[in-house]
Amino acid sequence: CEGRYRLTRGILEALVAARNPFSIVTKSTLVVRDLDLLTAAMSGGGVHVDLSVGCLDHDVWRATEPHTPHPERRLEAVAALTAAGVSCGVLVAPVLPGISDGDEQLDRLVAAAVAAGAGSIATVALHLRPGVREHYLGWLRGTHPELLADHLRRYRTAYLRTDERRDLSARVQELATAHRRAARLEGPLPTTPRWGRRPPVAARPTPPPDEQLRLV
Repeated sequence: CEGRYRLTRGILEALVAARNPFSIVTKSTLVVRDLDLLTAAMSGGGVHVDLSVGCLDHDVWRATEPHTPHPERRLEAVAALTAAGVSCGVLVAPVLPGISDGDEQLDRLVAAAVAAGAGSIATVALHLRPGVREHYLGWLRGTHPELLADHLRRYRTAYLRTDERRDLSARVQELATAHRRAARLEGPLPTTPRWGRRPPVAARPTPPPDEQLRLV
């Protein structure tokens, strides 16, 4: 729909004209189409773009996100945005327990994100809200029945336990730090974007109340 109707561009034009800061989270490489507006936003109100990339494993991508751009194309978009001076990061999301959370899988993805110039890397584990939960567990029952019992145990609510989510995030950050060090880059990557916003507009003084004039 976006490729045909281009609704997002009109929204971006309005935000840029108003110098309103905004952020974009997407899996779509179409974001590069509006590079001119995103660079304009960087000198105005501010913008940050996150490309969501859950895994570089081709089989996992085909099985779980068959109608999205290939993960490597998304990382190419990260590189293009970064090269143009647009604040851009990678969301390692969603990380699927037992499917895309292997050490080698995460290492490969984080290495590619660092190489693409991602300005931030954040991690989001799979969460199963009502509706999604029934669909996903039904898919899991048919494709990975050996993982079903583990999911039912770990997903008593919509989310993994807090300690599991923290551990996953720590693993990804450790990998990011290691790959940045290997690339001779300084400091760890933030988990949240660092992007500038214009200074707040000073509050205008309250005008005096209207005064009724009279002839004397």
